[in-house]
Amino acid sequence: MSASHKHHAIDYIELPCTNPQDIKAFYSTVFGWTFEDWGPSYISFHGAGLDGGFTTEEPVATSGARVILYSHNLEATRSEVESAGGRVHKEIFTFPGGRRFHFLDPDGNHLAVWSE
Repeated sequence: MSASHKHHAIDYIELPCTNPQDIKAFYSTVFGWTFEDWGPSYISFHGAGLDGGFTTEEPVATSGARVILYSHNLEATRSEVESAGGRVHKEIFTFPGGRRFHFLDPDGNHLAVWSE
């Protein structure tokens, strides 16, 4: 067992996609993630704080667990999301402990970004 894996912690996350090339371009442009192709239907990503992957073998849905990313500059990240082809789903709002916005990636996956 790798020392980098913590028992009962979220270890990996998997999201559906329909166009891996668009997904790679979006997440590398906005968040600086890197990718590794594992055949025609799966790509893994790195550099997100938690490793994960995108698969074309599952349907895309806007409901379910939501991945929330952190940003040091929420407004700049929001702008980058839109510039890279994402859509703001819920404008920046405050909550106890910070501020955040929700967005849909090019495939319609619903994520959020927060800041203190």
